[in-house]
Amino acid sequence: MNASATPSPRTSPATPHYRSVFISDVHLGTKDSKAGELNDFLKSHRFEQLYLVGDIFDGWRMRSGIHWHKSFNRTISRVLKLSKNDVPVYYITGNHDEFLRKFANSHFENIQLLNRKDHICADGRRLLVIHGDQFESVTHCGRLLKLIGDKGYDFLMFINRCLNRARTRMGWGFWSFSAYLKTHIKRAKRYINDYEYAVAHGVKRQGYDGAICGHIHQAAMKKVDGVDYYNTGDWVESCTAIVEHMDGKMELIHWLEHPLRLSLQQAKKQKLRAKKKRASVEAQPS
Repeated sequence: MNASATPSPRTSPATPHYRSVFISDVHLGTKDSKAGELNDFLKSHRFEQLYLVGDIFDGWRMRSGIHWHKSFNRTISRVLKLSKNDVPVYYITGNHDEFLRKFANSHFENIQLLNRKDHICADGRRLLVIHGDQFESVTHCGRLLKLIGDKGYDFLMFINRCLNRARTRMGWGFWSFSAYLKTHIKRAKRYINDYEYAVAHGVKRQGYDGAICGHIHQAAMKKVDGVDYYNTGDWVESCTAIVEHMDGKMELIHWLEHPLRLSLQQAKKQKLRAKKKRASVEAQPS
């Protein structure tokens, strides 16, 4: 039995316990990576195995300048700690961390570096785990997305940052302008539909029951072309993950809206208020 399956005295009985967790598109090394949220997610859950489904690091953006936050170190340390505690970690390479593809099939401690992997669910389904950029060339809007994904996407994320700084000052939550455009622009919606069909059709031809992928930053869990299509989303805008329960049932988690995350945020606020109150009392003359 994995160490992760053994209850810890520090683990709350309410801590969710999953068979598998799938995350992708963290884009460490960029301003928009929400590594702190990911670290909170990993810390708040127990699971038997972890799949990192590509673009964990953003080698493309780091060529022109690296943005590194201390939360990135904490997240990397969290993953390394999991691997040392006998949680298998499967790192599936993506297009933004394609520099790792030449090292595929290597092992580092309990971390396996792969370009793709078969995943057998607890209910017997066979799924292909792959980042998904391999299917982009067959979509009708591939060239458009490539252009938007390079310069245009950077600009959209800049707008996101500006909007959300203002929203934070007003006490409002995170809102993604780029995600809004994806669901309201006809050509963007067509690209997403084409991509989903390309992935589903491709894995169906290879004899799989479905696929788990990332790449397009559009979380989903649906039937496409008669097979199971799961997209993990991202940790730049949506902070989403696909999890597998012990019986093989899959679930899409939106971490920013999750009750567990909201309760953790509330607990942090209460702790901070208590700390400020103690400091204020101690500062008063006796």
